[in-house]
Amino acid sequence: MNNLIKYLIHIFIFFLITQCNHGISAGSAPPSDQIPRKGSPDQLYFDNSKGLVPDCADPYILYYNGIYYLYGTGGANRGIRAYQSENMADWSKAVGATDGFALDSSNVWGNKGFWAPEVYFLDGKFIMFYTVESRIAIAESDSPLGPFIQEDKRPLHPDIPEIDPHLFIDEDGRKYLFFVRFTGGNEIWSVEMKDNLSGIKEETLIKCFGVTEDWEKTESEPVARVTEGPFMLKHNGMYYLFYSANHYKSKDYAVGYAISKSPLGPFQKYAGNPVLVGDGENIFGTGHHSFFKAASGQMYIVYHSHKSGKSIQPRTTCLDRCGFECDGKNKPDKFVVYGPTTTPQIIK
Repeated sequence: MNNLIKYLIHIFIFFLITQCNHGISAGSAPPSDQIPRKGSPDQLYFDNSKGLVPDCADPYILYYNGIYYLYGTGGANRGIRAYQSENMADWSKAVGATDGFALDSSNVWGNKGFWAPEVYFLDGKFIMFYTVESRIAIAESDSPLGPFIQEDKRPLHPDIPEIDPHLFIDEDGRKYLFFVRFTGGNEIWSVEMKDNLSGIKEETLIKCFGVTEDWEKTESEPVARVTEGPFMLKHNGMYYLFYSANHYKSKDYAVGYAISKSPLGPFQKYAGNPVLVGDGENIFGTGHHSFFKAASGQMYIVYHSHKSGKSIQPRTTCLDRCGFECDGKNKPDKFVVYGPTTTPQIIK
């Protein structure tokens, strides 16, 4: 009888291990809670209670040639600033090519409302997608620090208000643009782009989703119907479309995701949303994020937060580790953010 019990226990343990042994990323190890009291004098840390740089919301980090470049919303009536770091712990002051700005209004269409930049290295050029005057625009540069310039000074759609552009390039090389239109509130749309990024394939334009879930309907901003800040990851053949919901001024601003078998949907929102939300005590309004992989291969989420539940300013640029984990047999892996943290964390 005892041998039978031991045999059944071994079978049960084997089942638990094997049903979740696929697709686990480097981000699946939870972070340390805080700095060790002794040892590791050369270890580097980030600390969300202090933030990476001042006055930088809607952050995006590009890792290129051993350097991390940070862009975000700040100085919105002048352009887009750029910061850099060799280790993710020590960040420069604004070092963009024009008075700290990587993109300056003098070189592009539009004069105000420069928001939510993302920068990609494509075909030997650095390409910036960004929002200006509630329109989407694209500029390019030979350097990640700029100056980013538009030869043809115009937005993507001059007559249609759109914000928060995100470019996703699939494994087959096809390019998709995710963005927000103000149709029934802030709603997320997507479209396939032309190969040279000169425009979109209008016949592929589709609305992904808007506000549908209770957590997306914040009590502190009852009239705001907001899904925004899209970002796409592909994992095990599935497409994970991340977004922020609730008004960006709200303490309830948070991040969730939806899954599809196709880059253009249809998308099914994850039942465990939100995956990043403030703790209600030390950090609030965690949202408008992007993802990047560190030199080690560890995946990080970079986002902004509020230090107070009553005031939006100052918005703090934050980091946390993240990754995919098994969600049970025959189910897509779930995405987990190991945060928000408010104590110093080891950089891996």
